[in-house]
Amino acid sequence: MQILFILNDPPYGTERVYNGLRLAQALLKTDPQAGVTVFLMADAVVAGKAGQKTPDGFYNLERMLKRVVAAHGKVLLCGTCMDARGLDDAALMPGARRSTMDELAAATLEADKVFVF
Repeated sequence: MQILFILNDPPYGTERVYNGLRLAQALLKTDPQAGVTVFLMADAVVAGKAGQKTPDGFYNLERMLKRVVAAHGKVLLCGTCMDARGLDDAALMPGARRSTMDELAAATLEADKVFVF
């Protein structure tokens, strides 16, 4: 099964990105064969930034995204959204990469399920 997550909200301040990643991780844990793609757009692209430092006991979205990558999921970031926020490829966490709306369109057509947070 192919599952696509489209995340839009800022990484911190709301819990939508956090909850979307919690569901992605639970699905990967339940079905390790599932193909999970996380597409970060709008303010959510900042979640793919390397070197996030959060207070002890607070969730860290970089670590959560690394778990998706470690489980053979994909983490894609909207390139236009990255540019609008001054985020370049060198700032991304390992395993995350710049993407396009064409790639999002293809992933959407491939997906059996699409979740938008």
